[in-house]
Amino acid sequence: MRIDRPTLIAQIQRRLKSSPAVALLGPRQCGKTTIARYFSQKLGGSYFDLENPSDLQALAEPMQALGNLRGLIVIDEVQRRPDLFPVLRVLLDRRPIRARFLILGSAAPELLQQTSETLAGRVALIEMAGFTSEETGQAALDKLWLRGGFPASFLARNQEGSVEWREDFIKTFLERDLAQLGIRVPAPTMRRFWSMIAHVSGGIWNGSAIGSSLGEAHTTVRRHLDVLAAAMVIRILQPWHENLGKRQVKAPKVFVRDTGLLHTLLGIRSQAELQRHPKLGASWEGFVIEQVLSQIKPSEAYYWRTTAGAELDLLLIHQGKRIGVEVKYSDAPSLTPSMRTALTDLKLKQLYIIYPGERSYALAESIEAAPLGDVIAKLQKLFK
Repeated sequence: MRIDRPTLIAQIQRRLKSSPAVALLGPRQCGKTTIARYFSQKLGGSYFDLENPSDLQALAEPMQALGNLRGLIVIDEVQRRPDLFPVLRVLLDRRPIRARFLILGSAAPELLQQTSETLAGRVALIEMAGFTSEETGQAALDKLWLRGGFPASFLARNQEGSVEWREDFIKTFLERDLAQLGIRVPAPTMRRFWSMIAHVSGGIWNGSAIGSSLGEAHTTVRRHLDVLAAAMVIRILQPWHENLGKRQVKAPKVFVRDTGLLHTLLGIRSQAELQRHPKLGASWEGFVIEQVLSQIKPSEAYYWRTTAGAELDLLLIHQGKRIGVEVKYSDAPSLTPSMRTALTDLKLKQLYIIYPGERSYALAESIEAAPLGDVIAKLQKLFK
């Protein structure tokens, strides 16, 4: 089975036309290399995989190796050679432009810092995750939710194979990948921490409580959180707060970004187990939020909650428009006082309630319950 990714490919094509370099950043195994090889085959040029010893050796003298090349130059796993960034800056500043670069990296603090500091204004950043519901189709939504979007997990022959792949991924990520990204935290410690995050996924961050459970300071566990967020396996969703005359929660929410990994960390191996699990609602919320943010890419995204109990799962802001998204795992969501409060206080243009049903229906003026695919299609039109 093959899953095409036309929206992502079109985005990369647009950026390559307008920028001398595009950096495609995402977690390992999310499909970056497949996309890069597609462009390399289509456009020609040169391909360097820095996990390949011969390619790594070929770039021992990077200015000599890259300076005379033309067309598209792909550099895969660029975080293995941070010393390339000053060379890339020189090559990207040449006029006229002699070559364009597609740079692939497993996101890491060092890589993000190098990109933002050394290549600022020279490179277009594109964040890539696993498959989206647009790519897999709405008929496969439950499968995507259960297995997550990593290609090898989603496309596994059976559920057992998918679970095994995710277990291996977590083990390899903790024991090898984090070290390659420059993170020096023992794998068992990070496994315990990541599992704790899974059990509070969708909740408000409480570093003191998690630190107490791990026997570490809240500042240390916050560093662990930032590491996993930089590696793009955790999402930190910041709170929205402004002078509304109401006390608002100001700590972020945290999510395990891929629900397949979330379910593995929680010990969930099947759809039946997921339906019985106490984190069912939180898993659905995280899945929906990740799908919306992956496909809409708004200018800003927050959650909102007041100490009095009013809340909104997702506040999207783009070109002056404010759209609210509430996520409910319910057969027929109903209107709540919290929804009315969010609509009025946040001055929302529209509030959508995303639920796992099949039809859209109005709950009130500017408030509508709808399936995930319908809401994404409407948001794409609103945010054009």
